[in-house]
Amino acid sequence: MTPSTVVDVVLNPAEIALLPQRDLSGATCVVFDVLRATSSMITALANGAAEIHPVRTIEDALELKKQMPDAVLAGERNGDPIEGFDVGNSPLEYRDLAGRKIITTTTNGTLALRACEGANRVLVGAILNIGALAEELRLSEPAEIVIVCAGTFADFALEDAMGAGLLIEALGPLDLTDSACAALAVAGAYPNPLDALRRARNGRALEAKGRGEEVEWCAQQSRFTVVGSMERAVIRPLPPR
Repeated sequence: MTPSTVVDVVLNPAEIALLPQRDLSGATCVVFDVLRATSSMITALANGAAEIHPVRTIEDALELKKQMPDAVLAGERNGDPIEGFDVGNSPLEYRDLAGRKIITTTTNGTLALRACEGANRVLVGAILNIGALAEELRLSEPAEIVIVCAGTFADFALEDAMGAGLLIEALGPLDLTDSACAALAVAGAYPNPLDALRRARNGRALEAKGRGEEVEWCAQQSRFTVVGSMERAVIRPLPPR
């Protein structure tokens, strides 16, 4: 990449809804849903999951399950596990799915991923794989990078902006839009990512439910070297370069 590479950040679900109308044909999208969808996906891939199928609705998940009866049904609504599904959306549950195919639907994260289908490439972002993401972007040299923050319900999510800012920080000097500058400022305000995640609405909600361990897990910077890439609505780990 060169300093002329443009980096934009989509900060909330209202902007995400407009992505299908945007020309992303030359862009690499990186989607962050730090608490917890993309963190769970990266944890699964790092522990040997075969592939992940993000879908928009519970109905879509159940329909795909008919075609893939051996797949794990996963996801959440309003932060809670979906009745009748095999696992929820805790990254801790995704450590034991080696070799499995996963069908997942979440309140925000899977919608954000599927909104990026018009992009040249779609990568799965988490604080857990920031270093690997930055290296992949440096090697692939996209002309445009669009970092997509999944948000919380219809709102901006601090933890996703934190992830976006950490990635921008790791990439070094580039041509940043104002929203990218804002994300970078968020990362600068929280030298310890865990502080941002605990401050965030989602982090506080999880800790109130006794799930602080999940917040701590998602705050680990560059724990894994895996990068997930979505093609034709299926996420698989990129092979090592």
